[in-house]
Amino acid sequence: MLSPLHSLLYPAPHPATEIWAPPRPPNRSSHSPLRPPPSRSVARAAPTLSAAATAVSSPAPPKKKVLVPIAMGTEEMEAVILAGVLRRAGADVTLASVEDGLEVEASCGSRIVADTHIAACADQVFDLVALPGGMPGSVRLRDSEILQRITVTQAEEKRLYGAICAAPAVVLMPWGLHKRRKLPTFRAVESNVQVSGELTTSRGPGTTFQFALSFVAQMFGPQAAEDMERTLMTQLDDDLERSTEVNELAWSLDHNPRVLIPIANGSEEMEVITLVDILRRAKINVVLASVEKSKHIIGSQRMKIGADKCIMSASDSKYDLIILPGGPAGAERLHRCRTLKKLLKEQKQAGRMYGGVCSSPKILQQQGLLGDKAVTAHPAIVNELTCKVIDQSKVVIDGNLITGKGLGTVVDLSLAIIRKFCGHGRAKGVANGIVFEYPKS
Repeated sequence: MLSPLHSLLYPAPHPATEIWAPPRPPNRSSHSPLRPPPSRSVARAAPTLSAAATAVSSPAPPKKKVLVPIAMGTEEMEAVILAGVLRRAGADVTLASVEDGLEVEASCGSRIVADTHIAACADQVFDLVALPGGMPGSVRLRDSEILQRITVTQAEEKRLYGAICAAPAVVLMPWGLHKRRKLPTFRAVESNVQVSGELTTSRGPGTTFQFALSFVAQMFGPQAAEDMERTLMTQLDDDLERSTEVNELAWSLDHNPRVLIPIANGSEEMEVITLVDILRRAKINVVLASVEKSKHIIGSQRMKIGADKCIMSASDSKYDLIILPGGPAGAERLHRCRTLKKLLKEQKQAGRMYGGVCSSPKILQQQGLLGDKAVTAHPAIVNELTCKVIDQSKVVIDGNLITGKGLGTVVDLSLAIIRKFCGHGRAKGVANGIVFEYPKS
């Protein structure tokens, strides 16, 4: 049987081709039997001496160039996941601001600093131009004459371009780039990703990983996309529980939840922005705090993110949940922050909620915060944990501790936090709003 990603490079000969709509994840309870997750390592033969010599003598092919424009009100998950996934795949991605300044405030309040202004991209040739959605960000992208010229030229010269969420209708249609195309503008068609010739479109924040991976397949081949899917752990629906809860504890509050997300240079920005975006959609009060000297940090994929506060300023308040993002270098810098160590120690002593995702459970263990708790974590660090590890679940909740397996499971982690604080109905409403499959009960 052909891989589901094979069709991304070799679509059937129709004007519009539906792309890679994964099966709905089964709604399993935490007590249902589990299958062990598939091996994520791929054995590869060592290169021969002649192959190595050829590699030395042959010049490296030029990197694929990608433009991701951003504006005030851009949907931050869409922009950051697009840039992050494509950079991980090896593309040279430029985040370009269509505003007067480089820093934009995105639709859910995150601050993203672009690499350059759109004017600096006017004379460049890109292999891909990918437009994030969000309002009023899509309108501001539409009103950029420079971006319009770049994208129209991209289409005329039959190079790849794409748009997600509101951008197909709000940006591409006024520019006349929708003719004879089938556009999944948020809810227009059933497929999460649609390819029509050089144009690829997608539905919303919850389909952005699929959208980005479709571009990896089109630019680098199906195998690269499948490798990236394994790296991101976005293919785990059939193998893992959505969440598992032990030692159940109600997270009931008489006020709007307050959540602290500390960040550092090297933090995984896709995890950071996804947590912030989704929690704020549920009206949870989220504070993004930098442990660096500056409120701006450089994430693991070289994106510059602006925090709301520095950690010293943030430490004046109490939080219902402190959640640590991953990224090995960033997690280590979080571990070295004395102020954060004190906050986490006080959080545990007071019985308030805390947790981490990906590589950060290792930091919680180093600070003596796991004990006999049950967790999940990235496979790369599981063997370093001495507590109970539930490896067959995307999210594990043990009393007042919540942990997530990795990058591709952060949406599930965010929705689990909303469910614990605000109930299933609120979590389901947020999931519907970002076009993400979520159980009915």
